[in-house]
Amino acid sequence: MIPWLGSEAVFPPDAQALAEPNGLLAAGGSLSPAWLLAAYRRGIFPWFSEGEPILWWTPDPRLVLVPDEIHISHSLRKTLRRRHFEVRTDTAFAAVMRACAAPRGPGLGTWITPEMQAAYLRMHELGHAHSVECWREGRLVGGLYGIALGRVYFGESMFALETDASKVALAHLGRLLGERGYAIIDCQMTTAHLQYMGARELSRAHFAAALARWVSEGPPPQKWAADAARHFTWP
Repeated sequence: MIPWLGSEAVFPPDAQALAEPNGLLAAGGSLSPAWLLAAYRRGIFPWFSEGEPILWWTPDPRLVLVPDEIHISHSLRKTLRRRHFEVRTDTAFAAVMRACAAPRGPGLGTWITPEMQAAYLRMHELGHAHSVECWREGRLVGGLYGIALGRVYFGESMFALETDASKVALAHLGRLLGERGYAIIDCQMTTAHLQYMGARELSRAHFAAALARWVSEGPPPQKWAADAARHFTWP
């Protein structure tokens, strides 16, 4: 059993999260900015399907990337050097979310429901949520979005309509965050793809200690300039 949350954005201790399914902590609450900020400061995130109550998660272990340690393969580096895509930031946040929400296969649903899209768009308007986008010939072909708090970027989802588009977005995100002194990118759940890109696992306790140190540091919330990553070069 997991607790049903009340009217205040107060979550139970992480240690009460279930082992199976991994990290399920609580249900209920709201997707308002106050609730989302309280959750992310604790390393808790919402993840639920349409028709379900809001479910809150804090998995153990937690997958993280250090911005300066993102692995860039030889082939990806060549793509970056060629500037195959135009990379922009925060110019099409809602479109990135819609693309990430598209079903990944026949009969598959999405957890990025209209309710989630509206909630994170509001976070974007407040300067807490950001997108990195890959464009080609005026068409959005890849990107990612997430929440930035202090020196931590909480990655939510990514998509690619062309080869390497999401990887290019992630490489630019890493460079941008590294320049701005961010400490880690939270990847939430472990995947082979992100491990190949250099992500590592942290125990929930170590991740919580990192958040306690880093989420209160850093710049105030604000939108990122559209050309924030345009000056990057790739040796």
